[in-house]
Amino acid sequence: MNNGRDQDRILSVSTLNRLARETLEARFPLLWVSGEISNLTRAPSGHLYFTLKDAQAQVRCTMWRNRAQLLPFRLENGMRVDARALVTLYEARGDFQLGIEALRQTGQGNLFETFLRLKEKLAGEGLFDAALKRELPHYPRRIGVVTSPAAAAWQDVLAALRRRAPHMEVVLYPAPVQGEGAGVRLANTVRKASERALEDGIDLLLVVRGGGSIEDLWAFNDETLARAIRACEVPVVSGVGHETDFTIADFAADVRAATPTGAAELASAGYHAARGRLAMLEQTLSGTMQRRMHTLAQRLDRAALRLVHPRERLAQAQERSERLGVRLAAAMARRMERLTAGQRMLRLRLEARRPDIRREMERCARAARRLGQAGENLLQRRTERLAALSAHLQHLAPQAVLARGYSITRDAEGRILRSATETDVGKAVSVELANGRLRATVNSTEA
Repeated sequence: MNNGRDQDRILSVSTLNRLARETLEARFPLLWVSGEISNLTRAPSGHLYFTLKDAQAQVRCTMWRNRAQLLPFRLENGMRVDARALVTLYEARGDFQLGIEALRQTGQGNLFETFLRLKEKLAGEGLFDAALKRELPHYPRRIGVVTSPAAAAWQDVLAALRRRAPHMEVVLYPAPVQGEGAGVRLANTVRKASERALEDGIDLLLVVRGGGSIEDLWAFNDETLARAIRACEVPVVSGVGHETDFTIADFAADVRAATPTGAAELASAGYHAARGRLAMLEQTLSGTMQRRMHTLAQRLDRAALRLVHPRERLAQAQERSERLGVRLAAAMARRMERLTAGQRMLRLRLEARRPDIRREMERCARAARRLGQAGENLLQRRTERLAALSAHLQHLAPQAVLARGYSITRDAEGRILRSATETDVGKAVSVELANGRLRATVNSTEA
């Protein structure tokens, strides 16, 4: 009998999720929730999926198309909104979520507000002025790329260059593109690329990263990075995120590309156009030679028509005409052979300029190993210096002075007293010692 009662209490997962959803929807009526939009996705169906978050927590949200199309504003990542929502549970995955009925804009998120303030500040300094923008080199000899070697953006750039300008050499300047301190490290890498531009032979620099949320792209909204881009010795193309993503680095760069692939296409635009122009010139040359041959053939026909009599002159002229025809055909054949040989030579020269990818990869790998060893050595030296400075700072710390028997006296407002005339009898004071704090009342003062 016990086994029968236990069997009656067993629920399937779908039943459990349905009961949980019904309980949530019955317990929580429609309510207003305030938070910041993040991870916004617009489905082809018109539905909106996003995360509503604050400093401590986040919750998934769904807004169906019939509700989304009534929004009076375009929803974007970083917006702070009030959401009228129904607490529910998505049974298929057991996900706790909010079904959004309406949204009203209450302001923009902290990150977006910070972005706007920094943009306004740097624009006020003239850092984004169009007069400062430099033209990109039409035929760059070698380009540098600042990105993470593990990022998809690096592969996108290489793929675009292999497709459009396979002979172009690329120098990678590795740097993190996300996480704490990434903005400063990106700025340092841009400065390094600028300092080594002449030595490395680069005359164009790409700063690229794939798409993401405003949090993912935040490293490219760093003021230090913007100033480093503006101070770079060679023109800079920024290719960060997708078409709709804008960062401070985009405004500081000489040219902004919508994507990393777009940045590579801008860098190789001159060579790509040259390939098309070469094919056009080949077609033009061929057409010109054909028209020339047709013109000469017509002149030959007209000359033949004028040789009507006497018979001997006609025979001589015909013979001469035939000889000229043979010579013309031979000359044209030789001319075509020379042009064909020249075209073949140009093709061979173009093939010879194609870089040895394997050798360059090995060279890059050796350079990466040398760079890694140099970074480790630098980190060790900086760590040792930090330890020495920390020990020196500890010796000078106020707590060390207190430990030698001194104390700090403050009045009731927390101001440090340096003279007995700064307080009166009967006033409350606090005395900070090396270990603990005393509270006292002034009985008398002596100047």
